[in-house]
Amino acid sequence: MMQMIVLGTVGVGALAAGGAYLAATRSVETPAYSVVQKDGDIEVRRYPEMTLAQVTREGTRRSSVQAGFSPLARYIFAKDRVGEKIAMTAPVVQKSVGETWAVSFILPSGIAAEDAPTPTGDVTLVTEPTRLVATIRFSGVWSDRRFDDAAHRLQQWIEDKGLSIQGPFEYGYYNDPFTPAFLRRNEVLVPVTDGREDAGVEQS
Repeated sequence: MMQMIVLGTVGVGALAAGGAYLAATRSVETPAYSVVQKDGDIEVRRYPEMTLAQVTREGTRRSSVQAGFSPLARYIFAKDRVGEKIAMTAPVVQKSVGETWAVSFILPSGIAAEDAPTPTGDVTLVTEPTRLVATIRFSGVWSDRRFDDAAHRLQQWIEDKGLSIQGPFEYGYYNDPFTPAFLRRNEVLVPVTDGREDAGVEQS
């Protein structure tokens, strides 16, 4: 009986945590995109032009995204600059650039680089053009192994479909460390083309 009560309490706690998470994230903007093709947990998406606040950091995947988060958060929340706060968005995006990692916040839709508050320090504003992106999604706590496994699966799928990779793999972090593991969303993304200006990639 005690075990049943404990399990029931855990279940209620998990549901409550899930409800709190959904309520907290309902107002957080994520980038708009259209799904061009879907195959299970893999999608090919078309993203519009976006503005990114970005820093570069050396180190491991984990240490660089942790180090990059703070200056970006200070920019978003107007801690190191004049002007109003910017609404928080998801995901935080990370990609390899030579020997460093670029860590980025996506600014809310409608904010172009020329309209965004001027950053300080080493935060820069970057315009990401419209692009076609192959993605794979997984839930739970991320790790280097899980990201690498997902990237390998995505690369194999891209090759099987006759697409061409057009840049480095990127890693999307949608949730903070306090989000229950079963509700976390992680993604691997990479820009692609089919060699005919995307004309041959269609919804499946």
